[in-house]
Amino acid sequence: MTIQGTIDKTLFLLFLVIIAAAVTWEYFPGVWLLILGAMIGGFVIALVTIFKPEWSPFTSPVYAVLEGVVLGGISVWMNTAYPGIVVPAIALTFGVFFLLLIVFRTRLIRVTETFKLIVIGATGAIALLYLAHIALSFFGMPIGFINESDWLGIGFSLVVIVVASLNLILDFDYIENGVENGLLKHMEWYAAFALLITLVWLYLEILRLLAKLRR
Repeated sequence: MTIQGTIDKTLFLLFLVIIAAAVTWEYFPGVWLLILGAMIGGFVIALVTIFKPEWSPFTSPVYAVLEGVVLGGISVWMNTAYPGIVVPAIALTFGVFFLLLIVFRTRLIRVTETFKLIVIGATGAIALLYLAHIALSFFGMPIGFINESDWLGIGFSLVVIVVASLNLILDFDYIENGVENGLLKHMEWYAAFALLITLVWLYLEILRLLAKLRR
């Protein structure tokens, strides 16, 4: 595993996401059955990749394409509701990515065990909150502030974006440690896959925040 190899594979996965998103945006913007199928397929492929990292050279590109279809559909929908929202969301996502990369490289944030536990714990809490929101929505009792555009809702989105951003630090640290410990070559794909998941999450949360601010 090398830094350059991981960068190359990350760029390749991002390229697949962009192409798939662009095709969906142009030709299949309203085919929600396709987008839902890609969402379910992406979730399954992600689980397979997590539990079988050695398969990541094959599963990661598939995941990237499926995720691109989902992002293309969501982006079209959001851009229809809030014209021009997608471009700043993309710019902010990569802006945060490069900012956190600089922060990591300059060691402004030290990746200690305590830091890892806090970020992982906060990520897990957010995931449980989202799951509870989805479950309660079926009974007509959604958790209001998650989608509301008041100060509480905006504050929640900002917190989630901060947590998602700090997950980038964990991804960078994983890559660095993987190289130092001489992990096998296929782990470059796995590290790129993990980084892609974080970037997708960050983009969607920034998109949600910008939508709240528009409202």
